[in-house]
Amino acid sequence: MSAPLTLSAEFRKIVEARMNQVLHGIEETFNAIIEKQEITPTELKDELESLQDSFNMLFQKWSLEILYTLMLKDAIGFAEIKKTLGVNSRTLSDKLKLLQTHGYIIRNVTTSPPLRVAYSLTSKGKNTVLLALPLLYYSTSS
Repeated sequence: MSAPLTLSAEFRKIVEARMNQVLHGIEETFNAIIEKQEITPTELKDELESLQDSFNMLFQKWSLEILYTLMLKDAIGFAEIKKTLGVNSRTLSDKLKLLQTHGYIIRNVTTSPPLRVAYSLTSKGKNTVLLALPLLYYSTSS
């Protein structure tokens, strides 16, 4: 099994400081929007329900780990993802298909011999990882 993917302490401090800046900016923007709009309980419920499928898929085991691995490794093959994460083939295959279906990753096939498959993030996948980093960081530092 390969070593886990980790950020150096210095890089982690920089990322944490920037995340705090971004989170503060998002919070200010969100509060400004809320102040200008009156959201009814029904509208809030509808908004939350529209996000439910994405939340459920992203917070399933291995989804964020796969996205995070692709962020750190750029394009990577199936076997390397499997080795890095230590996940079984069937589960990994299912998760990759699900992430591809929802537009988070791209499956690139090179047909020239030998056949090679590499996975990479879409801009949606990259943005999701960047937004999820505070969740990953704060869940491991608490």
